Amino acid sequence: MTDPHALLTLTQWLSPSFPLGAFAYSHGLELAISDGAVRDAEGLESWLRVILTRGGGHVDACLLSMVLQGADAQEVGDLAEALAGSKERWAETFEQGQAFVKTVAQMGGPERKARALPVAVGEAARGLDLPDRTVIALYLHSFTSNLVSAGVRFVPLGQAAGQRVLATLHDEIERVSEAALSATAETLTTGAFAADLNAARHENMDVRIFKT
Repeated sequence: MTDPHALLTLTQWLSPSFPLGAFAYSHGLELAISDGAVRDAEGLESWLRVILTRGGGHVDACLLSMVLQGADAQEVGDLAEALAGSKERWAETFEQGQAFVKTVAQMGGPERKARALPVAVGEAARGLDLPDRTVIALYLHSFTSNLVSAGVRFVPLGQAAGQRVLATLHDEIERVSEAALSATAETLTTGAFAADLNAARHENMDVRIFKT
């Protein structure tokens, strides 16, 4: 049976209230909305589905899985940096990872080196008595929920519409989590080119409300 205390700990780490500053990042979504590529709930769902299956969500799930299964955190952290498609994408994952390890340490956890967020979460979650798939799925849910929130604020969408988008992506989150269990550095690929280009172009936006 899943350890309820461990599950509560992971839920706290991945909660919007955990001080990562996640609300300040849009993963390039801000530019997609500004350009008109995402105009409504259906467009947001389609955009996030690609990120989950072929972009940053897929990559994060694979990196997290590799660390949970014992891969060297330094090596996976280096891989995370190499796979970041833009300066903003690296800043997004590293700054949140830095905030994560700092907060966990301040809560009484061990001092750890700052790393990309999925690597940092993976290192910390090794000590929890939870199935790897559960950890990955909850991480992806948090990742997706944050981007849905960005869409709700900037498209804008109603809260109910945003929650429908998130609920519709639950099946995708489960599939990506399952597939990530067999990930290795040799099999890891990424292909969300529009999202990567938007993340790079976002750096030059004159007016913006998100860091990425």
